[in-house]
Amino acid sequence: QVQLQESGPGLVKPSQTLSLTCTVSGGSITSSDYFWSWIRQPPGKGLEWVGLIADDGSTYYSSSLKSRTSISRDTSRNQFSLQLNSVTPEDTAVYFCAGFDTDWSSVYWGQGTQVTISS
Repeated sequence: QVQLQESGPGLVKPSQTLSLTCTVSGGSITSSDYFWSWIRQPPGKGLEWVGLIADDGSTYYSSSLKSRTSISRDTSRNQFSLQLNSVTPEDTAVYFCAGFDTDWSSVYWGQGTQVTISS
C-alpha cells in the first residue's frame, strides 16, 4: 500500500518561500507505475492542483502558479518536494501530496498539512 506523509513548517511569512516535503513509502517515485502531485485547499474553497512530478523527473505546473512553483525530488530518500516562492496570505491552505497510478485506477493521499501565510 502506497503511503504519503507531508512535512514542513506550518507558518510562513509573506514574501518568503513555502517549502514542503512528501515522503513516500510502499511505492517508488521513480516507478513508471505512478506520478506524484501537490494539491492544496484554501479555507472555504475547493481543491486546487499545484503541480506534479513524473517518474522521469519531468514536472508540470498549474498555469496560475507556474511562475512561483518548483517541484523536485530526492530519489535516495523517496521524497518529492514543493517550493512556492513569494507567498501571500492567499497561499494559506491545507497542502496535500498525492500519488496516482498512471492508469488512474487509484490515488493515494497524504493526510495534508496546514500552511498559514502570516507575519
